[in-house]
Amino acid sequence: MPALIDLRKRIKSVRNTQQITQAMKSVSTVKYQKAQRIVLESRPKWHDSPELVSEAVFWAPRFLHPLLAKREEKKVVGIVFTSDKGLAGAFNANLLERASAFFTEKAETSDVRLILIGKKAVMFFKKTEFPVLRSYFGQVHKFTAEDCHNLAQFLMELYVLNKTDAVYVAYNEFKSILAPRVVITKLLPVEFFGDVEKTEGAGEKTWPEGQRPDWEPEALPLIHSLLPHHVENQMVHFFFESSAAEHAARMMAMDNATKNAEELIDDLTLVLNKTRQASITRELLEIMSAVEALAKK
Repeated sequence: MPALIDLRKRIKSVRNTQQITQAMKSVSTVKYQKAQRIVLESRPKWHDSPELVSEAVFWAPRFLHPLLAKREEKKVVGIVFTSDKGLAGAFNANLLERASAFFTEKAETSDVRLILIGKKAVMFFKKTEFPVLRSYFGQVHKFTAEDCHNLAQFLMELYVLNKTDAVYVAYNEFKSILAPRVVITKLLPVEFFGDVEKTEGAGEKTWPEGQRPDWEPEALPLIHSLLPHHVENQMVHFFFESSAAEHAARMMAMDNATKNAEELIDDLTLVLNKTRQASITRELLEIMSAVEALAKK
């Protein structure tokens, strides 16, 4: 049987840990509620933007804007969104596993370089051979929409100057409070639905009868304004989805840790009571044995 003093120390230690996990859960809950509100309020814009851009560029020639130009993927840039901190369950592990497998496969035919956001991504890919263009860690929680815009501008500059042929983004999408969804999507070049259907033969553009749009203003200024805004908008989308998913994952992890600590305290208290009862019983038996021995004399 373990000593009573050891059991009491362990119960006290677990109770202190429970208080910490409860406090972390409360902090994560507040951050999650704020991030969730931003995501839910902005999702209509974020989700409608690709469809709007798709509809617009469907009618635009590929040469109209350099972000529409498709090239063979010889040089690829990958962006990975993770967190700076752990204690969020499998939030980082699942994403890093999927991202590593995806970019490893791409590296067989392309030159892959990475932009890492979050300390967990930096530490993970530090052990790999992928060159890193940029890394952001330590202050990811202070990332703003402006920082996302600056990163999007940097990516668009790389693509326009032919320093990369494609940009892929790996992030956790906030699906539910129970589990995020790992998403790997292509950011550049800007693609659109129906790309196959709109060209036939030797690359000739075919316009459905009576459906060709009248551009107002002209197509060139509209596309030049719309596409950069779309890329910046999607970068903000990826960051805030990842942020909401992170806080939700940490909140659930701390909630589970608090419940587990409570169960452990109950188990240890039961062992403590059994040990103490056994000690009392043993002492009573010793007293009774002594009394009987004295009575026989």
